[in-house]
Amino acid sequence: MQTRPGISWALFFAGGLLPLVASAAAAPESQPNIVWLSVEDMSPWIGPYGDTTVPTPNLDRLAREGVTYDNAFATSPVCAPARSSLITGMFCTRIGTMQMRNNAPSKTALARNPEAYREIPGYEGLPPAFVRCFPEQLRAAGYFCTNASKKDYQFKEPVTVWDESSPKAHWQNRRGDQPFFAVFNHTGTHESQAFPDARRRPEKVSPADVPLPPFYPDTPAVRDALARTYNNIAAMDTWVGERIAELEAADLLDSTVVIFFSDHGVGLPRGKRSCFDTGLRVPLIVRYPGSENAGSRDGRVVSFVDFGPSVLSLAGIEPDARLDGTPFLGPFARERDDYRRGHAYANADRFDSVYDRCRSVSDGRFRYTRNLLPDLPYLIRNAYRERLPMTADLYQLEETGPQRPEQWQLAASQRPAEEFYDSQADPWEVVNLIDTPEHQERIAALRKRLDAWIAATDDLGFVLPETRLVREKIWPPDGIQPATPPAEIDERAVLRDGRTAFTVSLACPDPGASIGYRLGREKQQSGPWQVYTGPFESPGDRRFLEVQTHRIGHRPTVSGAFLGGE
Repeated sequence: MQTRPGISWALFFAGGLLPLVASAAAAPESQPNIVWLSVEDMSPWIGPYGDTTVPTPNLDRLAREGVTYDNAFATSPVCAPARSSLITGMFCTRIGTMQMRNNAPSKTALARNPEAYREIPGYEGLPPAFVRCFPEQLRAAGYFCTNASKKDYQFKEPVTVWDESSPKAHWQNRRGDQPFFAVFNHTGTHESQAFPDARRRPEKVSPADVPLPPFYPDTPAVRDALARTYNNIAAMDTWVGERIAELEAADLLDSTVVIFFSDHGVGLPRGKRSCFDTGLRVPLIVRYPGSENAGSRDGRVVSFVDFGPSVLSLAGIEPDARLDGTPFLGPFARERDDYRRGHAYANADRFDSVYDRCRSVSDGRFRYTRNLLPDLPYLIRNAYRERLPMTADLYQLEETGPQRPEQWQLAASQRPAEEFYDSQADPWEVVNLIDTPEHQERIAALRKRLDAWIAATDDLGFVLPETRLVREKIWPPDGIQPATPPAEIDERAVLRDGRTAFTVSLACPDPGASIGYRLGREKQQSGPWQVYTGPFESPGDRRFLEVQTHRIGHRPTVSGAFLGGE
């Protein structure tokens, strides 16, 4: 037996591999395919939710054949923090991913002010050691996992997460009848697609005919932005139809769970970056194989932290109970007994280079929000958002005052410390009921829940400045990103039909490390990395073993060895 650099079998069992091994063992013989149709910056302004401003025939069909969720919420009203929750099943305030683009400064903000990030360090989120990006667990259970193609997780993901991640990644590239989890991400509804220089989609509604939310002034720029947003939604619906048609053409639609959702609310001001339903409530439609529960609606409250655990459950994999998220789909679906039961929580922190700090909780009908920086206006000065011409019209309300009572938020130069809305009676959330006597008991209960969430997650948004966050919480004690320890390789030569093969075991001292490997004949290799779940055998003609260890938030380490020596 040859060991490099001296494996300990105790490390093998303590090295963060058991969750993957257990997950693979738990997978059923028949595993459904799962497809995520993820769109950007879109509230439920579509036919299945009663908004018929533009036709959405493909989403209407998906809803007829599936289940429409009425109370689905993002964990943050902006993409990167929200996506960190989707991929990990953890609240971004727990894992240090609550500040928008913690590792990629906004070019628009820097163009306006080259000093915008002078006091803001670059860093990655750091989940607890037991957390994995959930597609890694699917791959360990035999799934082919693809992402086309946005990630934006606030950290560099391990090589073990995706079989393919590129604009060309597709479930059609799998081996034979291998079950698949495929993410398709549509950018055509993104905030930027309403910018003046963005391509205009075919007009399904004109600016004159677009519905006007009551908090917006009636100006040409506002109407144009709304019309472009709706027309982008209509174009997106065609994209949904194309993805469904691909599954039908391959006779796979009735063996696939299709999940459609948006990464947060509408990409217009007072939607995106705002802790209102317009920023946090998202469409969610799930179509099951055989159209199970077709045409039904589900009113339970679900959050982005629940999505990853639910996909694992659909695949027959029991999610780690320590995750913030709870599966609401599949055989392991359950309810919680703590502050999370029936409630969705959200944060708003730094957006590009400009700070905000809000915490919010909703039970699906009532929303309680705490503004921790009440001296700020509702629309903080964000350079990227200001590329929308309508933003200037909204800023003008601070000078002229509101044209109607519903515009009081956009006209205010400060915010109340607390807000409370009945989003059923007041769907645009413009009537703050925080002082209403008949709601005081309910407000007190939501305050208590919000406090419990902040305490339970050790909310890292309160650790400021971010230089302190990095030194004390992310990369202590000096704020320098550590490297993941290299893999320890244990090899044993065996004879197979007169030829030499090698049984290989891998381990890493860091229990948070994912371990990926690939085999080749030479040092220069390409192709997908395999997820290490336990000892494997390598044929003698593929003797070069390349291994990568990667704890999320730390630097990955790549090592290699010729099995049996040079």
